[in-house]
Amino acid sequence: MDLVTIILIIVAVVLLIAAVVFSWLAYKKGVAAGIEQRKQQAESMIGSAEQQAERIIDDAKKDADNKKKSALIEAKDEIHKLRSEADKEIKDRRAELSRQERRMQQKEENLDKKTDNLEKKEEQLNQKLKSADEKLKEAETIKKGQLDVLERISEFTKDQAKEYIISKLEDDLVHEKAVKVAAYEQQIKDECQEKARSYISLAIAKVAADQVSEAAVSVVPLPNDEMKGRIIGREGRNIRTLETLTGVDLIIDDTPEAITLSCFDQIRREIARIALEKLIADGRIHPTRIEEMVDKARREVEYRIKQEGERAVIETNVHGINHELIKLIGRLKFRTSYRQNVLDHSIEVAKLCGVIASELGVDANMARRAGLLHDIGKALTSEIEGSHVQIGVDVCKKYNENPVIVHAVEAHHNDVEPKTVIACIVQAADAISAARPAARSENYESYIKRLQKLEEICTSYEGVEKCFAVQAGREVRIMVVPEVINDEKMVLVARQIAQQIESEMDYPGQIKVNLIRESRVTDYAK
Repeated sequence: MDLVTIILIIVAVVLLIAAVVFSWLAYKKGVAAGIEQRKQQAESMIGSAEQQAERIIDDAKKDADNKKKSALIEAKDEIHKLRSEADKEIKDRRAELSRQERRMQQKEENLDKKTDNLEKKEEQLNQKLKSADEKLKEAETIKKGQLDVLERISEFTKDQAKEYIISKLEDDLVHEKAVKVAAYEQQIKDECQEKARSYISLAIAKVAADQVSEAAVSVVPLPNDEMKGRIIGREGRNIRTLETLTGVDLIIDDTPEAITLSCFDQIRREIARIALEKLIADGRIHPTRIEEMVDKARREVEYRIKQEGERAVIETNVHGINHELIKLIGRLKFRTSYRQNVLDHSIEVAKLCGVIASELGVDANMARRAGLLHDIGKALTSEIEGSHVQIGVDVCKKYNENPVIVHAVEAHHNDVEPKTVIACIVQAADAISAARPAARSENYESYIKRLQKLEEICTSYEGVEKCFAVQAGREVRIMVVPEVINDEKMVLVARQIAQQIESEMDYPGQIKVNLIRESRVTDYAK
């Protein structure tokens, strides 16, 4: 590179630097001018703002002075108002205090007057008491003197005179006392009879048991008549097997689609019926199958017996009975007496006993237990010799029943004299359950004859106009001629008829003899 070129480059660089310096100086000068201009604008704005602030402050001061004056005026008004109200309240309170003070003064004056009166009365009372004491002493002196005079005249001391008067009074009241005692005895008898009737009526009204008359035979329906031949079997082996295993007679006659089972023991008859129904439903009838079905039916009947016993215990609300006794109670389901189901009869007797015992204030639980177990011996009469009463007593003793229960069972048919209230209740409940209409059935002809005999006895007496046996022979209503039998004679006739019925007739329960006497007077207005 030559010198000229270097010089030119240096000159160019110097020129460039000079241009930059001049440009920077120009820029700085312009900036300074702008800053000065802005400073002037700011100073002018600050001046106007200060003027406006001074104006706002002046306005605020004026407004504050005005509000202060208004507040002072309002405060003065409020103070004046409060002061007026306070003055008025103070004035009212002073007036009230004055009134109360006047009242207190009046009360004090009244109390002073009352105190004076009380003091005067107390003084008078003390004087009267003093006078009364003096008079009492005087009376005692006079009484003592009179007693001395009476003792000298009667030659009796005070105690001797008292004993003489009491003995004389007792002699005078002997007859009156006897009359009163007789009247009270008759009243008690009447009330006892009335209460007994009320209790028994209430017990009968509260107890209603369905009675089912059981026959000595059971009928098993067949799907068709061909089944009869299958039941008989070849040469009669099936029917013989069934009769041998169950102890029941099978009667196969011309009755269409039915077989009759006959047996006095309802349990065996029930076993045979269930076994036969199972065989008919199964269709396989041969000796081996018959034996299986009879065993199954026997287990089923035993289970049903247990269920019936438990049902009876629950229904009568009797707890704590031995499980063997429960089974015996269940066996009564298959036992009848005069075609009355003994289990239903026992449940009914238990309920009646509970109601009567509750009315009499006796232990109702014990009475229900005795009523439920009173006929327990009937469950074993076909297996053990002897009356059902003795069997029941032995069974109850065997299972450690309460002596009260054992005695009630033993006395319910008067085998022994009843000695407890529960025994008498069981007797009454047993008679009610057995004697009520439709409880027991009997031969129709003997029933008709008994009613005819009852009416014949009643109509045989002189003065009897009509006689009707009602309530299934439990009551006889007799219409008498009022001119022949008066009111007094009715009592004698009723007693004579009742005695003749007792001596000449046999009947369950009791018969009510009811005489009716009616007098009529007729006249005509013409």
